Amino acid sequence: MKPKYALTLFIWMLMSSLAATAPAQDSIKIAFIEGLSGPFANVGEIGLRHYQIATEAVSARGGVLGGKKLEIVPFDSKTNPQEALLVLRQAIDQGIRYIAQGNGSSVALALADGVAKHNARNPEKSVVFLNYAAVDPVLTNDKCTFWHFRFDADGDMKMRALTNYMATQKGIKKVYLINQDYSFGQAVAKSARAMLNAKRPDVEIVGDDLHPLGRVKDFSPYVAKIKATGADSVITGNWGNDLALLVKAGKDAGLKVDYYTYYAGAASVVTAIGDAGVGHVKQVTTWHANIGGKGAAEHTVAYRARFPDVRDDLYFSSVRVAIDALAVAMEKAKSADPAKVAGAMEGLKLEDDSGEVTIRADNHQLIQPLYVSTLVHANGKDVKFDVEKTGLGFRTDARIEGKDTVMPTTCKMQRP
Repeated sequence: MKPKYALTLFIWMLMSSLAATAPAQDSIKIAFIEGLSGPFANVGEIGLRHYQIATEAVSARGGVLGGKKLEIVPFDSKTNPQEALLVLRQAIDQGIRYIAQGNGSSVALALADGVAKHNARNPEKSVVFLNYAAVDPVLTNDKCTFWHFRFDADGDMKMRALTNYMATQKGIKKVYLINQDYSFGQAVAKSARAMLNAKRPDVEIVGDDLHPLGRVKDFSPYVAKIKATGADSVITGNWGNDLALLVKAGKDAGLKVDYYTYYAGAASVVTAIGDAGVGHVKQVTTWHANIGGKGAAEHTVAYRARFPDVRDDLYFSSVRVAIDALAVAMEKAKSADPAKVAGAMEGLKLEDDSGEVTIRADNHQLIQPLYVSTLVHANGKDVKFDVEKTGLGFRTDARIEGKDTVMPTTCKMQRP
């Protein structure tokens, strides 16, 4: 072997040896497990961008535990529970101890169960699940676990706020329910019927449809049914393309209803409905760009500056709160150990754009204000920011304080 090649080989072997014995990594990884392909890929990509900017903000502030960065590692679940469990195993095998997911409560239920079972078998390699958007109430009730934290309001909390608002709208006479046929959509339909009946027994529920999740390409048959009933309002928990295609079909058919939604401000829905939705499309959310205050404006502008080439805007305040809570809890625990961090997150109080938010200790549900808002033309004043560069934005109709969103829980948590 020639001397220069022998020297090169020696240096390569030395570097490899040093790498193998290097101190602990300087980043704490979070596995982002979402549908990054398939019918909801656009929603997954939006969530990924939210996690990227949230973790970058923490790292820019100096990171955690003496300078460690938070790093997002994406995994494609195809919005499928079985696929999600497979990539959960891959993430764990790579040494990742924190996971994030939100799109699809069926996926979240599978992950929560998978994480709990893994942790019971491997307490020394425990994993914490940060849920930013899966809102089936059962996740913080009968199916709660110590390792799962939800940073969005659950479906019943949102429906309570939405129906409180609807109860004041005397023009509502006939309501049609249309939802995705899985755990969350079924929960929305059930709670909408129960809460409307209790608050407005004079309102007639004229239809209640469940449709396959992510499989309907043409909603015109559903829209025809809605139109035939004479409904003046539609309640839907649909999200992603299932909501965008629904409202687009309604627009094309000239359907004159008010849409009461959970997710109108996300994933191309406003683009799909356009001016036809002005004054008629409403949402209940934990945040929107026009809630007022310095923080909401700064976060909106920062997201647009970070991702100038996409149409979507900041939407999931739950992602920011989840990452901030994780960072604060790590400092409080003086550790990145998931069991210690999970304990530190219980009862944690944080300041966000809407004010103080709190993680319930008894079921790990975030308590925060909720907003009911209506799609209108942006005016540079109370509706300063539009959505998806459409010239349309959301105007707050009502703010519901966090204490007024609290629901009873059936959670009986088993702690390690």
